[in-house]
Amino acid sequence: MLVVDKETFETEVLKAEGTVLVDYFGDGCEPCKALLPHIEALEKTYGDKIKFTKLNTTAARRLAIGQKILGLPVIAIYKDGAKVEELVKEAATPENVEQMLKKYI
Repeated sequence: MLVVDKETFETEVLKAEGTVLVDYFGDGCEPCKALLPHIEALEKTYGDKIKFTKLNTTAARRLAIGQKILGLPVIAIYKDGAKVEELVKEAATPENVEQMLKKYI
């Protein structure tokens, strides 16, 4: 999974062609840590069709706020640089993430 930050986010996500998943997480976010192995497993299944990235919002607060990330965890789908869907907090379950991914492959 590609780790993006405030230096690489624009290139890797906003200027990327095709579909990109962004896993927004924070240092102290226990639900984020619990979700990560499921996202990594989904990458093994769908990584050839969708680019998987993750962004630590603790280190990129302004960027996260600019993307309207106000709670964690957030799993967002970007298509050709535009955010098209996201799952926030309790909705960000492994099952919901997989269902969302399937819409974009």
